[in-house]
Amino acid sequence: MVPRSLVISGASRGLGAALALRFAAPGVTLRLVARGARALTAVAGCCRARGAAVDCATIDVRDAAALGAQLAAWDAAVPIDTIVANAGISRGRTPEGGREGHDAAAEQVAVNLLGAMNLIEPLLDAPGLRRVAVIGSLAGFVGLPDTPGYSASKAGLIAYGEALRVALAPRVAVTVVAPGFFESAMSARFLGAKPGMLSLEAAAVRVERAIRSGDPRCAFPPGLALGVRLLPLLPARLSDWILRRERFRIAPE
Repeated sequence: MVPRSLVISGASRGLGAALALRFAAPGVTLRLVARGARALTAVAGCCRARGAAVDCATIDVRDAAALGAQLAAWDAAVPIDTIVANAGISRGRTPEGGREGHDAAAEQVAVNLLGAMNLIEPLLDAPGLRRVAVIGSLAGFVGLPDTPGYSASKAGLIAYGEALRVALAPRVAVTVVAPGFFESAMSARFLGAKPGMLSLEAAAVRVERAIRSGDPRCAFPPGLALGVRLLPLLPARLSDWILRRERFRIAPE
């Protein structure tokens, strides 16, 4: 089944915007959610120019009540068949060396994990739902010392997606996406080595293909993905030593 009615969170920029544009086509209905109204309107205009019908909602994914009401209205009008839970933020050790702190860690969990649940849970019993994609991160496979809140939020999201895939099969195909570095505002704020960096378009192509195919997992780039998956299997002293050699900082937004 080709995706015909999609809801995408974090659709005003970065990967969310790129995916919206890639799915935009005649006969496709896009429901785009983001906090930034101006950027979201611009993305919607580009999608309409490609022939898609587009509805927008300026909602923070942490607002479960508002998001749930909007999703119910959209699904009643044109049943949603595909969910892309993409909205996310990053915080971490500051350029001056300060820790991210409790509030920043909690904010990342609230947006990256609970926000995805707020998007997905209201639609799990929708009869038209056929695909769910959760956009995690390779950082969810290993706890990074300079961004523990981000790693925790993405680890939780990956586990949530893996569980949903088994629970919803075969009616709904769930794709757990774990990207590495690609060109984005978030990556630009990362002050450190960025191995295997991809263009935004290359990342969007990989994710789009995985969603369309209903692939269970999509992690890239392959070499880095394999490395971070294997790292927790090493003796703790060795994996800790490796991580200490890869320290970084996160510039503020």
